[in-house]
Amino acid sequence: MDYLKGLNPPQREAVERTDGPVMIIAGAGSGKTRVLTYRIAHLIHAKGVDPFNILSLTFTNKAAAEMKLRIEKLIGLDARNTWMGTFHSTFAKILRVEADKIGYPSNFTIYDTDDSKSLIRTIVKEMKLDDKVYKPSTVLSRISGAKNRLIAWETYLNDPYIKSDDDAAMKPRMGEIYKNYQKRLFRSGAMDFDDLLFNTNILFRDHLDVLNKYQQRFKYVMVDEFQDTNVSQYLITKKLAAVHQNICVVGDDAQSIYAFRGADIQNILNFEKDYPDLFVVKLEQNYRSTKNIVQAANSIIAKNKAQLKKDIWTQNTEGDLIELIKASSDNEEGRLVATTIFEEKNNKKLNNSDFAVLYRTNSQSRSIEEALRKMNITYKIVGGLSFYQRKEIKDLLAYLRFVVNHEDEEAFKRIINYPKRGIGDTTVEKILVAAYDHDIPLWHVIQNSSSFLGGRAANTVDDFCTMIKSFGIEVERKDAFEAASSIAKQSGLLKDLYEDKTIEGLNRYENVQELLNAIKEYVDNPENPEKSLGAFLQEIALLTDNDRNKDTTDSVTLMTIHSSKGLEFKQVFVVGMEEDLFPSQMMMQSREDLEEERRLFYVASTRAMDKLYLTYALTRYRFGRLLNCEPSRFLEEVDPMCIKVNKRMTSALAGALRNESSEGKSGFVGIKNQSQRPMTTAKIHTPSPDFKPSNTNNLQEGAKVEHPKFGFGLVNKIETEGINRKASIQFDNFGEKTLLLSFAKLRIIE
Repeated sequence: MDYLKGLNPPQREAVERTDGPVMIIAGAGSGKTRVLTYRIAHLIHAKGVDPFNILSLTFTNKAAAEMKLRIEKLIGLDARNTWMGTFHSTFAKILRVEADKIGYPSNFTIYDTDDSKSLIRTIVKEMKLDDKVYKPSTVLSRISGAKNRLIAWETYLNDPYIKSDDDAAMKPRMGEIYKNYQKRLFRSGAMDFDDLLFNTNILFRDHLDVLNKYQQRFKYVMVDEFQDTNVSQYLITKKLAAVHQNICVVGDDAQSIYAFRGADIQNILNFEKDYPDLFVVKLEQNYRSTKNIVQAANSIIAKNKAQLKKDIWTQNTEGDLIELIKASSDNEEGRLVATTIFEEKNNKKLNNSDFAVLYRTNSQSRSIEEALRKMNITYKIVGGLSFYQRKEIKDLLAYLRFVVNHEDEEAFKRIINYPKRGIGDTTVEKILVAAYDHDIPLWHVIQNSSSFLGGRAANTVDDFCTMIKSFGIEVERKDAFEAASSIAKQSGLLKDLYEDKTIEGLNRYENVQELLNAIKEYVDNPENPEKSLGAFLQEIALLTDNDRNKDTTDSVTLMTIHSSKGLEFKQVFVVGMEEDLFPSQMMMQSREDLEEERRLFYVASTRAMDKLYLTYALTRYRFGRLLNCEPSRFLEEVDPMCIKVNKRMTSALAGALRNESSEGKSGFVGIKNQSQRPMTTAKIHTPSPDFKPSNTNNLQEGAKVEHPKFGFGLVNKIETEGINRKASIQFDNFGEKTLLLSFAKLRIIE
């Protein structure tokens, strides 16, 4: 067929090698989808294989649909008869046919996450357990992990190691919940998402006639994104291919980034052990990215020890150097990203959709979103809601709104029973009906709950009223950040989020901290003369209202790196390249964790076609404090021949960094001391030869000091705020600066 002529030699070899076990190591941008498509077409057209005998497993329905469409264009409607889809959709189809073998009806229900959590919530209540200890999301995550490792509830209950883990986590009855959960699912004729794979394994294990039937049907088995398979998925695949041995797995160990979902990189690293006569094809030519990007990505992943060796290369142009953008703060980082996108769009006639901003955690999107809004650049959030539309953000904002305006009914309905305080829907309805019927303010009903409600409900609403009144007093006395922080803590919202230790729960907690960071930045910004909570809420309302009714067809894409896998963009920004953020503080406990983070960096870098930007901030608000940040260790691993310092930084930041090279190809030096808005006209000070930072614990007003950047100055004022001491210093060439003494490096001149 003509299509074979368009393939390079390794691609053609991967297409034509149809029999026996084959592993295709497909590097980033190497034309993997094309190879898979042509391989299936080749099996049907050239080898005469019946499409019904081909099983092709993908990780998204979208990928399956696109592949099927491409094959149809090559060989016609016969392509529709291949078994192609995700693991879950394919085996749900098999389970529908064979359900009676394992005691299920053929029309079994598939529970989504909310259904599962609701059932767990009911079971926890029936067992008279504390729902703060046995949170539905935590319990479901634990059960899901067990099922992905094929651990049934019977095994779970009798395994001493699992019992020890649960005891240590102060959740000793997790196994009983798992048992009751599975029995209730079964009684309801329902399976959850993980059961689709778990029960397929049970079906094939206990009914060899059924297994043999599908082994004979699927003479050719192909698995895409093999590096992302878990134990359960691999065992199903291995069983199905056991008779004919025509198994082809396609993947890239360098892009294995889903261990937190149960993916096991050992599946691809050890595949040859299960198939000694394995034929390996390496697709090493990158068609996506420039030489600089490919070289940089190679230098990153080379640091991993656990990997299958390959040499990715490209015939594309050299391309621009990777640009390293340094920002004074996370807000400045957002502004520099937005400015760069604006300039590149105009200079190179690009569309918004040619740009992507990738981050390690969802909470980082906030400063990027605000900067893009201010420049009227349309954007979309992929794999998550807009920052201010996330539930946990709306929950805290609802508290803040109701404290400022007691008549805000929507805010009231959102917070009255969150965190749970025993006020049910019936009570809420009575309050609202009373306000409507008597034509009186909502707050009047709440303040006089005993007149409108009876018994316990009145007492609980009265407690809520007292809490809101106390918050109101704080709002009058404190600035927006102090008031919001107090409300977040005293309402119980922060505690509720903190106690959820799942990945989703940690993200939600981080997002609320990021909102508090935004409020702190608002208060610290001298351009905002009004520091009240009401003023901040008004600004937020304007920001979010400005985002409505926009045409989002041409948008800059904002997403986590995990969500970006498989995508490509002309220009990519990887933001927040800082220690404890990327690599994540939670992923430094072992070499395996750190190598997964490095693979994540590799995936982020290889999304870029023409231009890659890496950004980091010298300071970032976290947990309501302005912290100094260290550049990520990963930046040191990028080949210095491929990188340069960006010259688009503000003159203030450029001044502060002038001691670092910003011409041509360069490495970088991390700056750890903090400087607050240096003036743009002053020349950076050269420290005295004997400069050595002094202990500033006893620094007094009127003392003369030397700063390594701002030079000589006089201490005008010293203030203590919480655990932080601040000094206002009048510098000879830079004017007055306020520095945190715990961070500032000052030499006291005797």
